[in-house]
Amino acid sequence: MTTYLVTGATGGIGLEFCRQLCDRQETVIAVCRHSSAELEQLGVRVESGCDLTSPEAVSKLASNLKGTTIDVLINNAGILKRNTLENLDFDSIRQQFEVNALGPLRVTQALLPHLQSGSKIAIITSRMGSIGDNTSGSSYGYRMSKVAVSMAGKSLSHDLKPRGISVGILHPGLVRTRMTNFTGITPTESVQGLLARIAQLNLDNTGTFWHANGEVLPW
Repeated sequence: MTTYLVTGATGGIGLEFCRQLCDRQETVIAVCRHSSAELEQLGVRVESGCDLTSPEAVSKLASNLKGTTIDVLINNAGILKRNTLENLDFDSIRQQFEVNALGPLRVTQALLPHLQSGSKIAIITSRMGSIGDNTSGSSYGYRMSKVAVSMAGKSLSHDLKPRGISVGILHPGLVRTRMTNFTGITPTESVQGLLARIAQLNLDNTGTFWHANGEVLPW
């Protein structure tokens, strides 16, 4: 069995990751701030109380996992606040940077001792963080934080390649979750594609920015 750690495990995509991995009889460590009945019913290991913006909470997570090897780290947790030019809430923008950009980097750094050669890191970003694909503007905090986490993922792919660890930067598609007002494809379809991209990930294509459907996206 492969051991997967999933952050943001109670959200639409995170919960679906846990569900599909359970169906495959993989070992799942579900990380969240607050657990849920749906997550608990899966019977996975739940590490709750973990605010990814807190260095202390992330350090405690790493300590709780002492002796555990992680084969696939899925940095999925994220938030979306709709900041328009007319409504630039800088506190909201900072919060999105903390969760969407610094959170995955903080978790990855803390959990590096639990990774080994052959391990994989998946960063769930968004094509809204693609500069080349931005044709509509707005959503300042979300777009900027997703550009930042994609850059973090690209740097990680270079820094971790000598250790045999590959990094995938993944867009899930427009997914029917609370974050998108339930517009788009189902979480089931999205996660099937994301898991296929993770399976495809290796040291030759590390650092690639993929759509869940396999399309390589522009930076």
